[in-house]
Amino acid sequence: MRIHTVTVEQSLASLKTAATGLSASEAGRRLAEYGPNHFEVVQRPHLLLRLGKEFTHFFAIILWIGAGLSFLAEHFDPGQGMARLGLAIVGVILINGVFSFWQEYKAERAVAALRQLLPQKVKVSRAAQIVEIVASELVPGDVILLEEGDFVPADCRLIEVARLRVNLSTVTGEALAKARDSAPSAEESPLHARNIVLAGTSVVSGQGRAVVYATGRHTEFGRIAQLTQTAGETSSPLQREIARLSRLVASLATGMGVLLFLVGQAMGLPPWENMLFAIGIIVANVPEGLLPTVTLSLAMATQRMARRQALVRHLPAVEALGSTTVICSDKTGTLTENRMSAQGLWLGGAFIARADLATRTQLVDEHRQLFANAALCHNVREIDENGKRELRGDPMEIALVDIGRQAAGDLDGYHVVDEIPFDTDRKRMSVLCQTPQGRMLYCKGALETVLDCCRFIQFDAGLAPLDPASRTRLLAAQDEMAGRGLRVLAFAHRAVDEGLSGDEQEMILAGLIGLEDPPRAEVPGAIARCAAAGIRIIMVTGDHPRTALAIARQIGLVRSEEPLLISGEQLRQMSPTQLQLALDAAEILFARVAAEQKMRIVEALKQKGEIVAVTGDGVNDAPALKSAHIGIAMGIAGTDVAKAAADVILLDDNFASIVAAIEEGRAVYDNIRKFLTYILSSNIPEIVPYLAFVLFRIPLPLTILQILAVDLGTDMLPALALGAEKPDPAVMQRAPRARGERLLSWGLIARAYLFLGVLEAAAAMAVFFFVLGSAGWHYGQALAPTDPLYLQATSACLMTIVVMQIGNVFLCRHPLRSTLDRKSGGNRLLRLGIASELALIAFILYTPAGNWLFGSAPISGTTWLLAIGCALLMWSLEELRKAILRRAGKD
Repeated sequence: MRIHTVTVEQSLASLKTAATGLSASEAGRRLAEYGPNHFEVVQRPHLLLRLGKEFTHFFAIILWIGAGLSFLAEHFDPGQGMARLGLAIVGVILINGVFSFWQEYKAERAVAALRQLLPQKVKVSRAAQIVEIVASELVPGDVILLEEGDFVPADCRLIEVARLRVNLSTVTGEALAKARDSAPSAEESPLHARNIVLAGTSVVSGQGRAVVYATGRHTEFGRIAQLTQTAGETSSPLQREIARLSRLVASLATGMGVLLFLVGQAMGLPPWENMLFAIGIIVANVPEGLLPTVTLSLAMATQRMARRQALVRHLPAVEALGSTTVICSDKTGTLTENRMSAQGLWLGGAFIARADLATRTQLVDEHRQLFANAALCHNVREIDENGKRELRGDPMEIALVDIGRQAAGDLDGYHVVDEIPFDTDRKRMSVLCQTPQGRMLYCKGALETVLDCCRFIQFDAGLAPLDPASRTRLLAAQDEMAGRGLRVLAFAHRAVDEGLSGDEQEMILAGLIGLEDPPRAEVPGAIARCAAAGIRIIMVTGDHPRTALAIARQIGLVRSEEPLLISGEQLRQMSPTQLQLALDAAEILFARVAAEQKMRIVEALKQKGEIVAVTGDGVNDAPALKSAHIGIAMGIAGTDVAKAAADVILLDDNFASIVAAIEEGRAVYDNIRKFLTYILSSNIPEIVPYLAFVLFRIPLPLTILQILAVDLGTDMLPALALGAEKPDPAVMQRAPRARGERLLSWGLIARAYLFLGVLEAAAAMAVFFFVLGSAGWHYGQALAPTDPLYLQATSACLMTIVVMQIGNVFLCRHPLRSTLDRKSGGNRLLRLGIASELALIAFILYTPAGNWLFGSAPISGTTWLLAIGCALLMWSLEELRKAILRRAGKD
């Protein structure tokens, strides 16, 4: 038995209760049986376990092995500096892990926000006595009292109603408050039944008594909470690419280390010297600075996005937003202002814009009764809030009171003496007012019901009989106003001798008022920018289809004559395949959708390979926000639940801010490729010295600690500077990157490893041999690790890599544009990065502490000049390569 389809008596009987409520003993028994009225939290791994995961992924395991081998080598062959190397590698692991760990709190915050939204206290009838209990103690069969301003604590079937209106937006997404009654409903779903109030919604006006039929996780609210908790974590494209890159590079490094260890063994190298070589190969191949550089780059991007009103809660969301191909946006509060206002009127047989009322004083005077009706026929309360009078109640009625008072002016002498409340069947409301002209009956409601109670219609020329032609004109006017996205109400009145004799009959139809939730002014421009950037926008709303379509046309989201409009009921009957095929439509809108349906749309888009962003502000949006690649919540109108489930929060609730955030996100991906090219370029000059050491039996040109000095020292700030580059002016004029495009593409590998890296390696080895040759060294001559000549030669090799990287950082600012092109703009962080490189290499080469820690020694000015000359040569060759590609038409 569906409780909303039966009578009050049958619903009470089905729950084995009465209108006076349960006894205390029976309530206690049911509490033990059904459990408390809160939803259960899905158990998640302990924080320490999640912390441990950050130090046990594949990338970290390779480094742990390297650190372990270093400590082992120090144990068996002390004094070679292997302990310092092991500590340095452990430090790298810790830095990477700590930077990633803080991202693991999303689910806990979402659940906490859901639980806090439920009310703490509720009035309940227990054995005919009204008592106040904690909401968690409610049980099925309890009879509760609801008043204006209350949150509904459980799913309930109404049994008594007095002008009750409920705001359902947090659960169903519908913008307007809905009237409720106690009559049986023929609706298929309880979500739309007029005799049902749901947990987590709020009472806008009126009073009621209701019997609880579902508590805790069995409520619609609890089911949404369960969906929010169990929705799988969606990794961002950047997270997947970094994971892929880490596995690829770590596997390559390990493979090379093991292979060349075997080669060294075959060549007869001493075991510990061979192990040192293998560890050096691994360390040289693994870009230890990559993860912290990515993290810090994303953190800087979040600061820039915050200045553009987009607060990022999870770092990977920055880049994920930039790769978005589809935005599923709700309507109310995101594309619109979430503020009802009266905009259009039909008076005297013609349409009048609200803005024209100020200049149409005669028209306003002629239709004063309509405006008095709007100002008086309502259930709005006026309260004093910190010395300021404010209206509280249904937003639609507040909007009508606003236009009524503005147009009618002074209403002294008018006061309501009686009321016929809004009723489902009547679809209208009436009030009896005492006025200076005598008693008046004012009525407002749906045109089709008000028409049947009217005998006359008011035109500018005066009253006229309400004949079939007039009815046709009125209905046509209503359709036209509804087509503009307005909610249309009719207003009628008549003089009354006393009481409410005659009820709502023989009235004069005064006119129509159309109300709208206006679109945000910035939205049409933002939608146009999304279209230029190749991003689809799909409206997903709980509102009426006609309203959704009208708003979509106003903001430029729909331009065709017949877009695909799918209702929640139609969606419910679609198979997964049918939904995915429907999503191929060029213009598609979803209306009257439920929470799980919004998440279903997101999942279908993900199955199609789309990168999906979802906007939302209500509890009902939380599962979809979490399921999407990127969840975007409204910071002002959004519920705590939506904010906790989202990755990005719009501080100004402005859809246009999403476009600014996408621009920043796209820049982030471009910038990561820039500093990835920069970081990987230095791997080749770090690997080549070890290969030459084994294959040609020369002194080792570069120590492992010197490699770490580059990867975690000199390269860090310049890489971050590349990560802070401003968005390219054309970034929003290109389509989202291809689904299969890799962060580490073959073009990037070729440029970093086979061109820039080779040039750097050649320069580093040339300068190394220059220093040795200048001092009379000859091939085959052994040098002790503490020999001053050896220390100078390795220092020269290190310095050359740093100098080459200084030139390289300018070359990496754009893959094709010349460094002399001013379109790239300035970058103060870049200058700071270069200064830090020079300061660090000076510390390493010219201070006793640097010499001791890194095994270095001061070098001559001639060596510096040779390294600078090599850097200029690399700059010239790379500029030539870019020029050839630009001429080939690839820019």
